[in-house]
Parts: sequence; structure tokens; C-alpha cells
Amino acid sequence: MSQTSSRDGHASPDADESHSPAPITMMLSSRLMVLANLLKRGAILRYKRLAGLNSVEFGLVASLGRRPPMSVARLAEAVGQDKGQISRALAELVSRKLIVKSANPKDSREVLVSLTAAGLAAHDAIVAGAQERNRRLLEHLSQEEFETLLVQIDQLTATAAEMLEAEKVPR
Repeated sequence: MSQTSSRDGHASPDADESHSPAPITMMLSSRLMVLANLLKRGAILRYKRLAGLNSVEFGLVASLGRRPPMSVARLAEAVGQDKGQISRALAELVSRKLIVKSANPKDSREVLVSLTAAGLAAHDAIVAGAQERNRRLLEHLSQEEFETLLVQIDQLTATAAEMLEAEKVPR
């Protein structure tokens, strides 16, 4: 017997109760989290294979990209972690000669980081891998379906941001 679900995540009445998944797994948010986790796990494996980077290192190299040097504080903000959390990854990337640290000429108390030639090569491998993964993910969608999906994702993202802000308010 096939199972369908409604927009609120409830299984249809004709679903076989003994073999039906937990109701929460049918909700859109759960399905999106599964998709995001699958994409993240696949990306981590690919970038480890292509550039020898773990997920934190990958995030740092990707954020530095082909940009001017960035402060450690700004880089930490870009990857969504505090400076302490990324310090070990930065030290590893420096030891592997993928990034270089320098003092900010405008403020010697601030450390700037940038990619070396080897870091740029790793970044370019990441970008090429991401483009291939993106192509494969979207190859079955028409241009119209893709554009509709982007609009819907933007709408869901805005709603999720509002929901997050609402959760921060003490009740």
C-alpha cells in the first residue's frame, strides 16, 4: 500500500499504520534536513578526496576564496564559528601551506589570512567539485522548475529566519 502525506506532514488515512514512518519524518523540515545532511556528507567526502580538507578546513578555504586577505574575526563570522573554534584548523592550514597569516598593515593587532598558491588550487578544486555536484543535483529539473524552486527556497529561508528570531524571544 502506498503512503502519501499532506502539507502538514500527516500521513493519509489509507496509509498502513504498522509500516508507516514516524509522522515527524514526513514533515517538510525533516525532509529538507535529510537532503541537507546528505549533500553535506557527500561534499565533505568529495572535498576530503579532492583537496584533503575536513569540513572546517573546507569552510575556511571556501570562504577565503579568491578574495583579499580577511581578518580572523571576519573569517570566523563567515563560517559561523568563533575564533577559538577555527584556530586549530587555521594552524593546520598554515602548516600545510594552504594559507598564510600576516599582520594587518592598518592595524598591527589584527591578523589577516589569505590563501597561498596551493590554497588557491585547493579552492579551485572545491569550486569545480561544487559545480559538478550542483549540475548533477539539478540535471532533472527544467529551467522553469529550477527558478520556481529557488523562489520557494528563498521564501522558506525567510520564514525559517523569522521562526528562529521568534524562538530567541523569552516566553
